[in-house]
Amino acid sequence: MDAIDIAILRRLMERARTTWAELGSLLGLSAPAAADRVRKLEDAGVILGYAALVDPEAAGCGLGAFVSVTLERADDRGAFLDLVRTQPEVLECCHIAGAEDYVLKIRCADTRALERLISDRIKSVPGVRTRTGVILSTVKETQVLPVRVPER
Repeated sequence: MDAIDIAILRRLMERARTTWAELGSLLGLSAPAAADRVRKLEDAGVILGYAALVDPEAAGCGLGAFVSVTLERADDRGAFLDLVRTQPEVLECCHIAGAEDYVLKIRCADTRALERLISDRIKSVPGVRTRTGVILSTVKETQVLPVRVPER
């Protein structure tokens, strides 16, 4: 990736609805050339997709939590991961180093919905133990990566 690719990524992470003309003007390219550069980044798998950023509270998902998961046996991993992939409330599932095996970022309506998710679904997988922290407020949350021009 070069400086133009990095500039494209920065702009689209901050404002994905940028038009080809706006992007081209920012980069000193024509609109079709800017569109071509973006398509190449998409084809290369650098740009994975586009999404609207939605206020969780306004969307009825006002409760956030981080759930640490410990698996008793490695054999429990497949069933756990299969379940997690199907749960829309699980926004992220990260395999981590440390005392726990995974950390889940969850958004749901309220404490009852969180309890159902953890007790009825996640803990239904054999060998799963959890520890939950409810999010009181969020100081920073972003999808914008700190991309930089590679050093030569």
